Amino acid sequence: MKAVRKAARTGRRGYLARAVLLAVDVGNTQTHFGAFDGAELREHWRFQTRAGMTADELAERISGLLALRGIELEAIDKLIVSSVVPPLGDQYRLLVERYLRDGEYLQVGPGIKTGMPIRVDNPYEVGADRLVNAVAAYDRFRRACVVVDFGTGINFDAVSERGEYLGGAIAPGLEISLSALTERGARIPRIELARPEAAIGKSTSAAIQSGVVYGFAGLVDGIAERVAAELGEEVPFIATGGLAPAVVPFCQWIDETDDLLTLRGLRLICERNAGA
Repeated sequence: MKAVRKAARTGRRGYLARAVLLAVDVGNTQTHFGAFDGAELREHWRFQTRAGMTADELAERISGLLALRGIELEAIDKLIVSSVVPPLGDQYRLLVERYLRDGEYLQVGPGIKTGMPIRVDNPYEVGADRLVNAVAAYDRFRRACVVVDFGTGINFDAVSERGEYLGGAIAPGLEISLSALTERGARIPRIELARPEAAIGKSTSAAIQSGVVYGFAGLVDGIAERVAAELGEEVPFIATGGLAPAVVPFCQWIDETDDLLTLRGLRLICERNAGA
């Protein structure tokens, strides 16, 4: 890895941020990215994903958020992307070519070393984010484990004792389920997800809170129990994703939550491809 060209003070935080790696997780709903100084994640941000964004628009958005912490875009030596929105992968590549002329670009996909064998019928069907999460979880536990990612969908991804990606389950996510409910129900109001006051709601909004939060907690526990039974051993379940805090407190099978799991997985994959 090349020496960092620039280092900028973050002012309020008071450290020198040498952002040598920018890890970008492009989801269907949100884009989550973070700046790594070696193995340390210095800062991370989220913004809404828009499939039609150009490289110039992405550079403007990202550089603006970096600037809030005193980090210059030119300080980035490497950029690694995990994207489930195909058009944006090419735009991030163009961003690197146009604005990071000495920078390196990696996109999780065919030809990238992950260090994790994929034991599914068609490896090309596995979403990049799911594989990245599995890599990070196995590095965290060093044993069989399961990731539950609360995003546009709720993804369950199982890893074997030997560090193999085994597949998983995909269920509709909270936000798309709420959107479908309010769009198809003329008198059903839009709500913000929050902790239900009780299982028996005294208003329509309270009833929706109860149904969505407790309902998805039951969905997670039900699938988790079946996944654990098929793995045939006691395994840790780790949750990630922006909507995890709304449901995880009511789940019995989730052992811990790590909102930064995907970014950490991207850093690990970048290290495994150093010099490639």
